Amino acid sequence: MMNVQRCGRYKILLGALAAAGLLTGCGSAGEKTAEGMQQVQDLSYKEAIASFDAATEAGENPRLIARGRGIAYMGLTDYENAIASFEEALRSSDGFVQSVDYDTNYYLAAAYVKSGQLAEAEAVYDAILALRSDEEEAYFLRGSVRLEQDDFEGAKADFDRVVSMDKNNYDRLIEIYQALEHYGYKDVGQEYLNSAMQSAGDKMDSYDSGRIYYYLGDYKQACVVLEKAREKGSADCYLYLGRAYEATGDYNYASSVYNSWIAKDTGSAVIYNQLGLCEMAMGNYKRALDAFQTGMQVENNSLMQTLAFNEIVAYEHLEDYQKAYQLVEAYLKSYPDDEQAQREREFLATR
Repeated sequence: MMNVQRCGRYKILLGALAAAGLLTGCGSAGEKTAEGMQQVQDLSYKEAIASFDAATEAGENPRLIARGRGIAYMGLTDYENAIASFEEALRSSDGFVQSVDYDTNYYLAAAYVKSGQLAEAEAVYDAILALRSDEEEAYFLRGSVRLEQDDFEGAKADFDRVVSMDKNNYDRLIEIYQALEHYGYKDVGQEYLNSAMQSAGDKMDSYDSGRIYYYLGDYKQACVVLEKAREKGSADCYLYLGRAYEATGDYNYASSVYNSWIAKDTGSAVIYNQLGLCEMAMGNYKRALDAFQTGMQVENNSLMQTLAFNEIVAYEHLEDYQKAYQLVEAYLKSYPDDEQAQREREFLATR
């Protein structure tokens, strides 16, 4: 039986860099290179490779071509060629370290992580920090890689450094908690959260304190505090409020929270996904399907993979196995390294 997907616990791939387009300071991108990057954003990775090949023939910027080709190979889960492409892009440097070189190094490290070469990924973050000792992102990602290598002390040193750089960055603090929780150090993660609450005192607003109560497992208090934050009217406030009610078992009220946000703003794919998960928990699979599919219609959302997977789950629960199989086949063309989806394709093939 297939399990739904939730939002990732913390980021390891810096997908926003690709979505942001080509960085300045490394020469302009030619027509074919720009075409390839657009195809990367559209998840048309094979077409992107062809465009980058054409860009090479046209004599366009070799560093940007190699970088783009590496990102496309990552999309195809061809990490060996991705690593080779990123290394080629770095070799194309004119000797002056520029923004695009840091960007490429982050992608190179991500490719090493995806291929299981964790020590090599850590070495890349070491190199970034040797040149930019205030690169908070590199400390966080290196800490995450160290956790995966069972280097708790090294990871904690990196996380401590991250927190010291900005004690009020509660988004990052929660990411640190999620990473620690995932690798079996939940208590340590909660120590970070408790420390932040004690340090901030009354200065912490209701939204931040509410979601920290949520991760501390005090769901009732989270509900109380987040009801106050709800007045601010952000989608994130509604998201955490609904999740807190779900954690108490009150799925009906949680769904009403999500729907009340949707009634005034239909632009949050995350809210639609959470509503779908909530409806699934109540056994309302048709409503869940509607929520996932509506979320997929939100333009420029970053949750397409999760929503597409959960759509398959909903069809399976509705016992429409033929449709679920068709969708998982299409899904794996865009996300071929999703092992859970691979197993489900095998399962659905027997139904």
